[in-house]
Amino acid sequence: MILGFLPWLAWFKALHVMSLIAWMAGMFYLPRLFVYHCQAERGSAESARFKVMERKLLRQIMNPAMICTFLFGTLLVLTPGTVDWHAGWWYLKIVSVLGLAGFHGACARWRRDFAEDRNTRPENFYRAANEIPTVLMAVVVIMVIVRPF
Repeated sequence: MILGFLPWLAWFKALHVMSLIAWMAGMFYLPRLFVYHCQAERGSAESARFKVMERKLLRQIMNPAMICTFLFGTLLVLTPGTVDWHAGWWYLKIVSVLGLAGFHGACARWRRDFAEDRNTRPENFYRAANEIPTVLMAVVVIMVIVRPF
């Protein structure tokens, strides 16, 4: 069964990278929307617009992109010869990806807080949080491309 994946390897890689790009675009943009949402008055039309934008970004782009990233990543891992299980880079990459998934979950909780008008965090919190996916993505890319250890 697993050997049947080999002819599909290039497709799995392409779909994995496309999914990751879409996921990361959302991970970069959603915290920025939270910054702007903090500046909007509760109950205003502007706040309502941000709620719609945040919900659609998370549910229609980020969630499906994350699922596809994990799906195609798993198919890549199951393809013989794609991972050297003795290399350290692989484990740091996985920890970083799990960190991205955790950040995704945090964004979902924060979005729910905004949707229910119970956000208590200042905009500077979201400005700082906006850097987390950038750092984790950089670690993932360096581990996959450079494979330093």
